[in-house]
Order: sequence, then C-alpha cells, then structure tokens
Amino acid sequence: MFDKLEDLIGRYEELMGLLNEPDVASDANRFRALMKEQSELAPIVEAYREYKKRKQDVEDSLSMLDEESDEEMREMLKEELSEAKADVEALEEKLKILLLPKDPNDDKNVIVEIRAGAGGDEAALFAAEIYRMYTHYAESKNWKVELADFEEIGIGGMKNVTFMVTGNGAYSVLKYESGVHRVQRVPETESGGRIHTSTISVAVIPEAEEVEVEIDPKDIRIDVMRASGNGGQCVNTTDSAVRLTHFPTGIVVYSQTEKSQLQNKNKAFALLRAKLYDIECQKAHDAEAEARRSQIGTGDRSEKIRTYNFPQGRVTDHRINLTLYKLDKIMDGDIQEIVDALIAADQAAKLAKMNEQV
Repeated sequence: MFDKLEDLIGRYEELMGLLNEPDVASDANRFRALMKEQSELAPIVEAYREYKKRKQDVEDSLSMLDEESDEEMREMLKEELSEAKADVEALEEKLKILLLPKDPNDDKNVIVEIRAGAGGDEAALFAAEIYRMYTHYAESKNWKVELADFEEIGIGGMKNVTFMVTGNGAYSVLKYESGVHRVQRVPETESGGRIHTSTISVAVIPEAEEVEVEIDPKDIRIDVMRASGNGGQCVNTTDSAVRLTHFPTGIVVYSQTEKSQLQNKNKAFALLRAKLYDIECQKAHDAEAEARRSQIGTGDRSEKIRTYNFPQGRVTDHRINLTLYKLDKIMDGDIQEIVDALIAADQAAKLAKMNEQV
C-alpha cells in the first residue's frame, strides 16, 4: 500500500508542475483532465502526508521517552504517544478507504425511474411522495432536477415518473436507492383502519455520454405526438412530445415535459443512452458476481431495500439493519443519515473483501 502511496505523491507533484506550464494552461481539455486527476489525488496525498507526520511523532515520542527521566515529562510524553498512535491507526484506515477502487460512474449525473408496484392507487401516491423526497434531497445538495416523463392518477399519485438529477457525485450517492421500497400505512380510503402494504420500485441509472454509447440511427424509430397530462403553455397544443423505440433491445423512452420538440428529443436520447449504458454495466457486474455480492444495494433491483412504516413513524433499511424514527423528516428529503450509513457499510464490505485477498 505504501509503495502505491509514494507513487501517487510523485504523480501529484508531477501534476502540480504540469498545471503551471503555459502550453498546458492554453489547452482547455488537457488542463481540465489534469485538474480532475489532481483534485482526485489531493485527499489521498493530504491524508498520507498527515499519516507520515503522525508516524514521525510516534517515533519522536518513543525516542524522547528513552532519554527522559523526569516523571511528569514522561507522563506527558506517554499521553502524546498514545494520541499519535491513535491518529496513525485512524489515518491508515482512512487511506485504505481512499485507495479502494472507485466506481467509474460515481461522478456522473443520474436518471431516476420510480414505478408504482403492488397496491394500486396507494402505491401511486407513495411513488409521488418518494419523487418529492428525492427532489427535496437534491435541492439540499444544490443539484438540478429535470422531469422527463410521468403518468399521473387523478388523486395526486404517479404510476411512474422519470427524472434527471444533475450534480457533482449524484450517482455516488443515489445509486444506493435502487430497489423495492415498501410502505405500510392506513390509506385514506380505508374505512376499517387496517394497515396496507404497498410497494414501488426505484432504478438509478448513470447518465451516459455520446462517446460512451453509440446509437445507430437505423436502430431507432422516432415518434412525435402531443403531450398528455397537465401541461402549461403550448405543451398540450403542439406535437412536442417525443417517443424513441430502440429495435435491438425493445427499449421505449418518452419525453414530454419540455415545450419544444427538440428539447424533448435531446432528453429522450439522453434517457436511451443511459439505459443502454446501464445494460452494459449490468453485464459487467454479472461477470464479476463475487465483487457485486460484496457491495451494498447496487445490484438486484428486485431486492426489497427499505420499509417506511407510517403508524410507527419509522424507516428501516434492510440491507444494513438501520432503523430511524424520523419518518416525517426523511419523507421531506432528509435521507443523508441513511446515505452515510450505506456508504460506510459498502466501504466496510469492500475493505473486508480486500483484506481477505491480501
């Protein structure tokens, strides 16, 4: 590990020199790529430099203890030694986490699809609430949310909704939301007061660039039509909605939320690219089944991942056995505690796997 860290420090210092060269600064694409690499290495380099400093503090304290005879000074040195050792251990664990292989999609924007499952209207209502939950969470992170497609029911629910989230590291956080979400509560239409269980499914797909997915125009059929649902100016009066059908896979995507046909077409192609890219990612995951099993909740989308129990005011994430009694706050978008716990569990699983291979 430490040989690798020394190599990374060397590369970091090389990057700092390159970024100061005039010919690099004048090449926008190269400058951007080097800046990205430098910013990714910075936290590792900072942690390793601090690790070496605290390691030296341990050695200095041990050396001074051997030479010191004053008992009061020895006690102070022992205290400093204990603190430095604890810092060294903590920094070593931090470095192991920082050196874990990074998901290449983590920095990407995402496409999120929410679909009502078992439970009829109650599932559709819950789908709309989960959509609002993610919207509020994205706003708290200063991310941009763009609605692409939705199918409403008359009482304020959504049979399905597709939206795009644009923001730094969106996929690294939201990827843990893929799976089946279950709600337990008494529907407003239930006169007997019985608790019903309904489900929705959430799929979080990384956005794909055009260079990552090549789409042959001959494989696509493009249909234009009028948008459905509640529309604003021009939305329901012009053929602005766009539907793409991809013949090789049978994938159909639909975008209707923009006023212009061109905007909807661009958004529909972005959705299609993401879905085709996701298929390739799933194939890669299947080829690395063992590695996939060591990850937390980024695999099987039929997996029941979370239960929202309204009578008890609790939310339970079944993958990590985490239960929180703050359902109202979570439904209002405060899911950071769950996200942090899932990331920590995922890192712990990967570390354990890495230690087994050593």
